[in-house]
Amino acid sequence: MQNGFDVQAVRQDFPILDVQVHGKPLVYLDSAATSQKPQAVIDSLVDYYTRYNANVHRGIYTLSEQATAAYEDARAKVARFINAPSPECIIFVRNTTEAINLVRFAWGFDNVGANDEILISEMEHHSNLVPWQLLAQDRGAELRYLRVNNEGRLMLDGLDVLITERTRLIAVSHVSNVLGTINPVKGIVKRGHKFGSLVLVDAAQSVPHMPVDVQEMDCDFLAFSGHKMMGPTGVGVLYAKPHLLEAMRPFMGGGSMIRKVMLSESTWADAPQKFEAGTPNIADVIALGAAVDYLNELGMDDVREHELSLTQYALDALREVTGLRMFGPWEPQTRGGVVSFVLDGVHPHDIAQILDSEAIAIRAGHHCCQPLMRRYNVAATARASFYAYNTEEEVDALIDGIHKAQRVFGHAVERSL
Repeated sequence: MQNGFDVQAVRQDFPILDVQVHGKPLVYLDSAATSQKPQAVIDSLVDYYTRYNANVHRGIYTLSEQATAAYEDARAKVARFINAPSPECIIFVRNTTEAINLVRFAWGFDNVGANDEILISEMEHHSNLVPWQLLAQDRGAELRYLRVNNEGRLMLDGLDVLITERTRLIAVSHVSNVLGTINPVKGIVKRGHKFGSLVLVDAAQSVPHMPVDVQEMDCDFLAFSGHKMMGPTGVGVLYAKPHLLEAMRPFMGGGSMIRKVMLSESTWADAPQKFEAGTPNIADVIALGAAVDYLNELGMDDVREHELSLTQYALDALREVTGLRMFGPWEPQTRGGVVSFVLDGVHPHDIAQILDSEAIAIRAGHHCCQPLMRRYNVAATARASFYAYNTEEEVDALIDGIHKAQRVFGHAVERSL
């Protein structure tokens, strides 16, 4: 591991890593699905509910003012974390999926029409694919696709042909949740803007793992989830440029998002309140702020370097496994801490079950990327994903578990012959 990053000290902050499964120490390798939580984040939830539980933005009493201050402080922390120009650019939602659907409804219905085009990639998570299918169907627009090559990279040579004057939106993941590929989103944004298209970036797999700067990227929208970045479930973030938020219609109607309500009509509050109708997820927003504090203490450059080193170690080890096929680039510098693979003669679900017997948690399935699975002619893959609390010893355990799966199912095949 690189100098200056003490992974053993980091692990002490995560109480779940002391848990045993089947009488063995937990090896958690599924952070791409959801990350584990440091004690500081857990404590922040308990602190809110035990010391100042109250609704925000409404009460003129001490507890409500404390809750409001903590809630809005979390918004400011998130804005600084991704270098948004102001806290007002940050909309709190439930998750990445809701953030993308907010754009679909609040921006898409007013800006995408018949014969317009939406460009997405073949590697997208269903959350950044299905909403655009629905919008295209509703508005009579055409959905176009950036294809993926055999190495797991976007085929960008034809980008200037795919983007036309009719392209209203490009929606692309920053890091693939299956391939680990880091996409050159800054270049895609630049090309899209050249043709007048807006660009939405699904950053669910990048914001938790590497420095992300929305102003440098110049994206128009960016979406991510709190639970993948050591925060709680139930809170996500949509970043959008201020002039877009000002022009967009509300996503939901109700309390808090209004300026004036009459029987015949209403007017709306400014962003971000315009898009946060009703009582928000106060506790989890505050805890997301605590997660941002924790990641800032670790240092995102150091988090990235640790994962880079760990991914290189894992790729080197996986390369030596006979009968294993890995998906995505082999160069760790061009990918995040995600490795997906299949094993000759062993179904991914069986790999995951054998690994679970060794207390190793990975994900097996299509990972909400069925078109990408078809692109590689597989029904599912096994996926191990790493974070700041993982170690080389845990990668060794993964490799040992894969060899055990080969032995178990190899014997099963022999007995069936």
